[in-house]
Amino acid sequence: MLLRYFYDEKLAHASYLVGCQATGEAVVVDPMRNVFPYIKAVREEGLKIVGALETHIHADFVTGSRELAGIFDAKLYISDEGDKDWKYQNLKNIRHQLLKDGDTFRIGNLIFEVMHTPGHTPESISFMLTDRGGVADKPMGIFTGDFVFVGDIGRPDLLEKAAGIKGTAESGAIVMYRSVERFKNLPDYLQIWPAHGAGSACGKALGAIPSSTVGYEKLFNWAMKFSDQQSFINALLEGQPEPPTYFAVMKHVNKVGANLLKTLPPLNVLTSPIEVNEIIHKGAQVIDTRDSHSFAHGHIEGTINIPFNKSFTTWAGWLVNYEQPLFLIVNDSELDEVLIALRSIGIDNVEGYGDAKEILSKYNLLETYDSLLPQQAEKLLTEGKVHILDVRNNSEWEEGHIEGAQHIMLGTLQNRIDEVKKDKQIVVQCRSGVRSAMGVSILQANGIKNAVNLTGGYNLWVKELEAQKA
Repeated sequence: MLLRYFYDEKLAHASYLVGCQATGEAVVVDPMRNVFPYIKAVREEGLKIVGALETHIHADFVTGSRELAGIFDAKLYISDEGDKDWKYQNLKNIRHQLLKDGDTFRIGNLIFEVMHTPGHTPESISFMLTDRGGVADKPMGIFTGDFVFVGDIGRPDLLEKAAGIKGTAESGAIVMYRSVERFKNLPDYLQIWPAHGAGSACGKALGAIPSSTVGYEKLFNWAMKFSDQQSFINALLEGQPEPPTYFAVMKHVNKVGANLLKTLPPLNVLTSPIEVNEIIHKGAQVIDTRDSHSFAHGHIEGTINIPFNKSFTTWAGWLVNYEQPLFLIVNDSELDEVLIALRSIGIDNVEGYGDAKEILSKYNLLETYDSLLPQQAEKLLTEGKVHILDVRNNSEWEEGHIEGAQHIMLGTLQNRIDEVKKDKQIVVQCRSGVRSAMGVSILQANGIKNAVNLTGGYNLWVKELEAQKA
């Protein structure tokens, strides 16, 4: 048997290539939309991809199952659990097998057994894997999807918070309790292969280790410690982070099926700042993917800064309008990676791009913004000359904040621009100064020009001002 692990750091998403070398067949579990790493791997190993397994209808990325079906005629192995609202659609002309609890199927010498594990979503299933190529007659591991992570379990509140389906958070927590109790009866030696690692918004305390065992999780996973259902529900629902707005879009896209990447139109190439100004005037959104320092020192008016780093995909999902034409100002060498990241969460409305170095070198009217150190900001705040805008998450705000600050979480800022207090200079603040830099760009793009960034954010504010008091 061959087992290969693939990890997308920007989505904290894990997928797996599982192959039977005896028959040359392979499947991919919870595949990412960019399927070329799998294609490269099977070519190197002399295998053929014959199937794609999905643990549930994902909310945080576009799955690559239909890409694999289009390229290899791969068969989709997908859940038939849950009610009518959580059934896959548009499966005509796609080979597929609908699965329920207890079902088994075979790929060469590999046996997959389906275990219904609802809670994160109603249709969630896990796949137990037995390698019958040797003497083993018991499963060696389980692909848990978003059910059990290393050190955590899947959150049950996404349907309510992201998709707006009222009352589903608590009902999801109840069935998650039952799923966890069932999980505890699995053998301790069983390996766990989850669909996410640290940084994913599908849980609140995911570990950074790629795999675990049932026995280890029973000992150390916080969610395995409860014998009382209500205590479990309270602990599970408490402190869950805000789900990005794009999660609701992903649920729909993965249910009905995304467009194949080969069908997307070619991109237009922007060559001058005038073109950028024109498309912004016509209602397009323009994202500048350079680092925040470069953006602060010169950018085209009306553009929004989402730096291309590990958090790029998450913030793009929060801030990009899926219905609005999108253009990019990007370092040319990073274009392909940026497109992969955007398309991984279904942002297919990219109509064009411009090379940052070429376009910005032709423009003399670049917009900038300044930064303030905590001591400078505090002095101005004391004098009543500035207003603090805190763009951190709710949990961070509740842990502590600058007195008198206004709180609008970064991901919601574009839709709450009218709430921003504009009578004074605005000092935008987050934990370290990274998210607040994006916040300044959003304010500027929406015509609020009197905004500056707080260097070092709340962390430096507390550190320096507390030291000053001491």
